[in-house]
Amino acid sequence: MKERRHILNILVKTKSALDKKDYIKIKNLSDQVIHHASIHQDGDVISVAVLIYALSKIIERENYKAEKNWAEFYSGFRKNIMDMIVALKNKNEKKFRNEVENNRKLIGGLSGKLKIYIGDVFNRAKINKASRIYEHGISIEKTAKMLGISLWELSEYSGQTGIGNVSLSVTMNLNDRIKIAEEIFKK
Repeated sequence: MKERRHILNILVKTKSALDKKDYIKIKNLSDQVIHHASIHQDGDVISVAVLIYALSKIIERENYKAEKNWAEFYSGFRKNIMDMIVALKNKNEKKFRNEVENNRKLIGGLSGKLKIYIGDVFNRAKINKASRIYEHGISIEKTAKMLGISLWELSEYSGQTGIGNVSLSVTMNLNDRIKIAEEIFKK
């Protein structure tokens, strides 16, 4: 994993923000991870970005706390983040990946409304983070494939947010561009 130190740093900051229930800081940390994910296109980095973003959305909504199994889910989620930190500190990538997978399994172990709510949050987190990667210039098809979502989901979301709207207007007039080209070739 190319980004071990960076992910470790982000997870430590996430843990601190989680202790303070600072979901805005957690969202911002997720955006930092996505920038690196766009550069390196590393699946581990992308998984962490989705987990962190989903976590921010989960703690942002107070109504989840009233659901059955909330306390066990939240406790398990926090434990997995701590275990990811420990695994990265010990340079144990296999253990780290297992902990990422264990976070996904936590959702599968839920029941009732909480399972539906949390599952929906994670799916929307994938779409949101995919749109951010796409915004960084990675093709829409590759982005959808990296995050395991459909092209349709990503296209629909990107269309709503305007991410794909790029102005193709000329930013410099023709005479200025010719002068710059002449300067380059004079040297």
